[in-house]
Amino acid sequence: MPLIKSAKKALRRSQVLQDRNLNFKIAMKKAVKEVKKATVAGEPKAKVGELVQKAYSAIDKAQRRNILHKNAAARKKSRLTKAAATV
Repeated sequence: MPLIKSAKKALRRSQVLQDRNLNFKIAMKKAVKEVKKATVAGEPKAKVGELVQKAYSAIDKAQRRNILHKNAAARKKSRLTKAAATV
């Protein structure tokens, strides 16, 4: 445990930020899983397209907040689009 006041505050702050980052990461993973489930289940293209847009939004939010590297975000979006195109 930190002893200095500023170190204690830094620890609290880092825990808050870690929780916030985790929420964005979980939202992104859930959105991607929904798209994959919809493509496997053979959902209509319109529904899959809507889910892809939500997943894109979640990936972009994570990338804007530096939770995800820009190339990793682009790779995820590319793979998601490729999977959705199989419907």
